Amino acid sequence: MRHTHRLSTFLSIVLLSQFVFSTSVNAKQVLPDDINQLASKIITPKKHHRRLSMSILSHLKYIHYNEMDIDDDLSSKVFDHYMDDLDKFKLYFLESDVSEFEQYRYELDDLLSEGNIAVGFNIFNRFQERKIERFKFMVNTIEKNFDSLNFTTNERMVLDREEENWAKSKAELDKIWKKRLKNSVINLKLTNKKMPEIKKLLTKRYRSQLNRGIQVNNEDVFQIFINSLTQSYDPHTQYFSPRTTENFNINMSLSLEGIGAVLQNENDYTKVVRLVPAGPADKANQLKSADRIVGVGQGDDGEIIDVIGWRIGEVVELIRGPKGSVVRLQIIPSNAANEQETKIIKITRNTVKLEEQAAQKKLITFKQNNKNYKMGVIDIPTFYVDFKALQAKEKNYKSTTRDVKRLIKELQKENIDGLVIDLRNNGGGSLKEVNSLVGLFIKKGPTVQIKNSNGQIDTLKDPDSEIFYSGPLIVLVNRLSASASEIFAGAIQDYRRGIIVGGQTFGKGTVQALRPLKQGQLKITLAKFYRISGESNQNKGIIPDITYPEIYDKKEIGESSLDHALPWDKIKPLSYKKQSKYQQYIAEMTKSHQKRALKDPDFIFLNKNIMLLEEAREKKTISLNEKTRETERIKNKARRLKLENDKRLAKGEKLLKKLKDDDEEKKEKDKKNKKPDAIVIESGRVLADYINLSQ
Repeated sequence: MRHTHRLSTFLSIVLLSQFVFSTSVNAKQVLPDDINQLASKIITPKKHHRRLSMSILSHLKYIHYNEMDIDDDLSSKVFDHYMDDLDKFKLYFLESDVSEFEQYRYELDDLLSEGNIAVGFNIFNRFQERKIERFKFMVNTIEKNFDSLNFTTNERMVLDREEENWAKSKAELDKIWKKRLKNSVINLKLTNKKMPEIKKLLTKRYRSQLNRGIQVNNEDVFQIFINSLTQSYDPHTQYFSPRTTENFNINMSLSLEGIGAVLQNENDYTKVVRLVPAGPADKANQLKSADRIVGVGQGDDGEIIDVIGWRIGEVVELIRGPKGSVVRLQIIPSNAANEQETKIIKITRNTVKLEEQAAQKKLITFKQNNKNYKMGVIDIPTFYVDFKALQAKEKNYKSTTRDVKRLIKELQKENIDGLVIDLRNNGGGSLKEVNSLVGLFIKKGPTVQIKNSNGQIDTLKDPDSEIFYSGPLIVLVNRLSASASEIFAGAIQDYRRGIIVGGQTFGKGTVQALRPLKQGQLKITLAKFYRISGESNQNKGIIPDITYPEIYDKKEIGESSLDHALPWDKIKPLSYKKQSKYQQYIAEMTKSHQKRALKDPDFIFLNKNIMLLEEAREKKTISLNEKTRETERIKNKARRLKLENDKRLAKGEKLLKKLKDDDEEKKEKDKKNKKPDAIVIESGRVLADYINLSQ
C-alpha cells in the first residue's frame, strides 16, 4: 500500500498552542434528527478559481523542476490522483460512477489549460452524494439493526481495498460497510467497552463524519482538485488556499508551543509524520512516527473524544492548548498488530526552545579484542542556527557547527578513541550549517551540488583547509534522517571520511520555495540536491556502509513511498580527494557486526519485533469472528511478552508477568534514555573494529 502527503486532507502542520486553524467546518452544527432528509448540496467553483488554476498551471509549466508536457499523459495522472484523493480504498464510488468519469481521463489537460475546473467539482459532488449515502447507511444500521449484528460467523474483511474492484451496486457497498461496522464493534469490545457504550460512540462518530462532510465549501474542493494537478508533478508541490496560507505563515513565525508533532490524515486516521526534536511529544517519549491518533482528551481525566474521520484542522484544535496543560492522546502504536491495540498517553504542552534542540554529547566505554575503548557520541537532532542572534552579530550565537566544535573539544579532553555522530530522526534544517559541519571533518572542497530547474548547478564548498577533527568517525542514520542529514552523511561517505551505519535514509533530495498568488500561495519544487559524487539524494537516500535492522516500513515512510516522487539520478561528479581507504575493511567489519548481533539481546529483540510487524503488515484480511479475534489478541500479547522476557533473561534483568502499562513503560524508557542505547553502543564497537583493522 502506498501513501501520499495529500492536501485533500489539508496541510500537515506542527501543532501550536497559538495556531488558530479556522476551517470551513463548524463542529458544533447539529444534524437533523431524521438524517434521511439530508441531501448533498451542489458545490460550484468561484469566478476567481478559473484565473487561479491557469496561474498555477503556468507556474508548473515554466518554473517547476520536473519539466512535463501538458498533455494526455499528465491528464491521466491528474485523473488517477484525484480519484485516489477522494476514494483511494473504493468505499464510496460505484463502478458506474467511475465508468462515467472515465470520459474525462484525457480531457483534463485541455480543460485546465482553459481554466475550466467544472469537471473536478462535478466529480466531487457525486463523491459527496455517495459519502452521505454511506454515513446514512451506517447511522441507520446502528440505530435499527445494531443488536442483530452477528460476531460468530467466519466472515473476513479486506484490510486494504486499494487493489479491489469498484462495487457494482449500493447493495454491494452495504455489505462492505456492514463488515467495517462489525470490525469497529469488535475493536471496541476488545478494549473492554460494553455494547450500549459502543452503540453510542459509533452513532456519534458517523453522525459527526456526516456533519463534517456536508460542510465542505468551494474553496476546499478547489484546493483538493488543483492539488491533484500539483502533486502529479511531485508530492511536495502544493497549493495553499488563502486560509491555509494564513495558518502556514503563523506556523512559520511563532515559537513552537504545543506538543511538537507534524500530522497528516490517512484513511480516516490522524497519523504522526514526525516529532519536533526536543518538543513535548519527543521528550515524553511515548508518541512515535507512524502512530495513529484515534482520540483526544483534555487534562488528566477529561473525556476522550473519538476523532476517527475528523479533518486535520479539527484534530489540531483539540490537541492545541495553553502551555503547561495536559492533553491525552489515544493512539494505535505503529508497531501494533491490529487496530484494537490502543493505548492512552499524556503529554504536557510546552514551548520548544532552541537550546533544547542543541547537539549533546555522551561517552561510552567498553572492552573489545582485549582492548579498552572510549568513544564519544554527539547526538544532533536538527541542523539549527539562531538567525536572530546571528543577524544581531552576537558573538556567542547558537549553531550546530559551533556547538559540535565545543563538544568535540570536551570529548577530546576525555581522550576518546573515536567519534559517533548520531543523526537518527534528524529531519534536516539549515543548509549553511550542514555545509560548515562537513567542513569540520575534511580539509577543503565541495560538499553538495544544487541543480535548479533551468539546469544550472551551484556548488557549496568548505573554504578552509583545516580539519577540526581528524580521528576515526562513524555517522549513524535511520529512515527518519532526511534532507540536511543526508547531505552530511553523503559528503562524509563520498570523501571516505567516515563510515555510515544504520538504516537507509528518507530520500528527501528536493528544494521547495513559496510563490505568492493572487489568492493563496504555491509551494513549488525548484531544485534538487546532488552529492559530490554526482548521485542524487532524492528517492533512494543514503545507503549505509553497514546496515542495521530497521523497524520503519519503507512502504509507508520515506520519499519512495510517495506517489510521483522525483526519481533518483546522477549528474557529473566533482573533483575531490578521498581521505581514507576504510572501504577495504567494510566486508570484515560487517561480518564482525553480524556475529555480535546474533548474540546481542537487544538486536535479537529488534529483529524478532520486526518479524512480528512484517507478519501483521502481510495480513490482507481480518476475521470478523469475535472469539477468533480475542484468541489472536491473546496469542499476540503472549508472543510480545515472551520476546521481552527472552531479552530480559539474556541481560540478567527481572522477568515480567505481564506487559507493562503506559506509566511503567514511560519510566523505564526515561531511565534507559539517560544511557546510550544498543544501536549507539554497537556503532562504537563497529568503530573499534575499524581502528583495530586499520592499525
